[in-house]
Amino acid sequence: MALPRRLARRLRSSRTWIALGILAPVGMVIVSGLMLLDLRRDAWAMAEQTSKNLLKVIERDIARNVEIIDLSLRAVVDNLKAPGVTEATPELRQLILFDRASTAQDLGVMLVLDENGDSVIDASSVPPRKLNNADRDYFRAHKAAPKLGLVISRPLVSRLTGARIVVLSRRIDKPDGSFGGIVLASLNLSYFSRLFDQIGLGKGGAINLYLRDGTRLMRHPFVEEDIAANIDGTPNFDRFVRERSGAFVGSSVRDGIERHYVFTKVGEWPLVLNVALSTYEIEAAWGAKALVISVVVLSLCGLTVFLSLLYGRDLRRRAALQAELAELSRTDALTGLPNRRRFEETFERVWVGAQRTRRPFSLLVVDADHFKRYNDRYGHAVGDEVLKGLAACLGASVHRPDDLVARVGGEEFVILLPETDVEGALRIAGKLHAAVSLLAVPSAGIGAGAVTVSVGLAVGPADAASPNDLYRKADAALYAAKEGGRNQTQCAPGAPEDTGAVIALRSVRA
Repeated sequence: MALPRRLARRLRSSRTWIALGILAPVGMVIVSGLMLLDLRRDAWAMAEQTSKNLLKVIERDIARNVEIIDLSLRAVVDNLKAPGVTEATPELRQLILFDRASTAQDLGVMLVLDENGDSVIDASSVPPRKLNNADRDYFRAHKAAPKLGLVISRPLVSRLTGARIVVLSRRIDKPDGSFGGIVLASLNLSYFSRLFDQIGLGKGGAINLYLRDGTRLMRHPFVEEDIAANIDGTPNFDRFVRERSGAFVGSSVRDGIERHYVFTKVGEWPLVLNVALSTYEIEAAWGAKALVISVVVLSLCGLTVFLSLLYGRDLRRRAALQAELAELSRTDALTGLPNRRRFEETFERVWVGAQRTRRPFSLLVVDADHFKRYNDRYGHAVGDEVLKGLAACLGASVHRPDDLVARVGGEEFVILLPETDVEGALRIAGKLHAAVSLLAVPSAGIGAGAVTVSVGLAVGPADAASPNDLYRKADAALYAAKEGGRNQTQCAPGAPEDTGAVIALRSVRA
């Protein structure tokens, strides 16, 4: 039962409701924030997955087309070694050498160049169109190194067609292993632009295809100045080459826009492909939703906090009023001292504590001598002034926070002294007599020394069976002080001091 009562008391507390009114909205804000973060992660995950899917489609298309062209080049190199090919008619030789090249997309020209760079076999013309490409970088590279395999050139302008192309080439060796020329195929750059243009990446998105040396072959959206530009040595490209495939967020050296890059190497070829989405556009839709949700949640939370504070203020006012009423119910209206109810509550608590600790406490019962005379002679107003003065004297006699001075009725007061033996209680009684001896009511002509008190002292809990028993003993000692001449303190029989010990006013003054 203690737990429900404690819970009910907590629920009636204004602090509890204010705390709940603040913690609940804070919890809502935290949960909403976590949900928004999840939405943001979902937006990024979706953007990355979309980019990966696009990258895979583009990479497969490019890899397949390059592979078809490379297979055609390999076939030419192999067929040139076949017996009788060189002796065949030009038309038959053309058919034998270039029969695999028809399936490649956007294929330009296919030529065989001899060791001097002159065209000797043309896939599209018999006799071959006259051309010398000995000055091209790819021709020089093959001539200088026999084991290059497939070489993909930088973007060029075809000398035969005038179109923007890249050239794919392989070396032809003579029977003795020396350089015998190359076979080449040109791939129109329009192939890449058409492939990339089918994909919508938003205003800040981009697709880039690079050679491994950092030369850009194509970019979407297309910008003429970007073609053949080299970005080797930049942080982004170094990462493309080093990691081969992956994803990261970085800023473009071209325009400074922050993008999310997904990249991969194209098949086994010296090509690097990336799909880049603007981070701003990735978060744009999420940001709009987050703004709406944040405004709604913060508005509702703010309203909740405001209403909780209002309710908490009302609870505080009600609690303060209840506390004030409770305090008034335990306070003597005339003197401002605790009343009998407060005394009895404290007395019970001190009694229980003394039994537990086995330490003594003292009870002084104080009564004004001949108080009825003041009321009869001067009236109740003066009597009330005397009582107020006595209350002040009693309050000035004690200084510890746990000591209690109370008015228990009429002209009767008590002083409760926890953890105080008879000697300490007698010292307090002496201070009280000394303070009362100075009490005067000038307006009624009552001078100092006219008002006196009698005090009964009892020490517990050893010499009493209950709080009521101890109070009766102190009250009996009070009556003994009255009968002994008043203006003195008497100890209850059984106190540690001598039985019937007396402190008279004259002994205090001495």
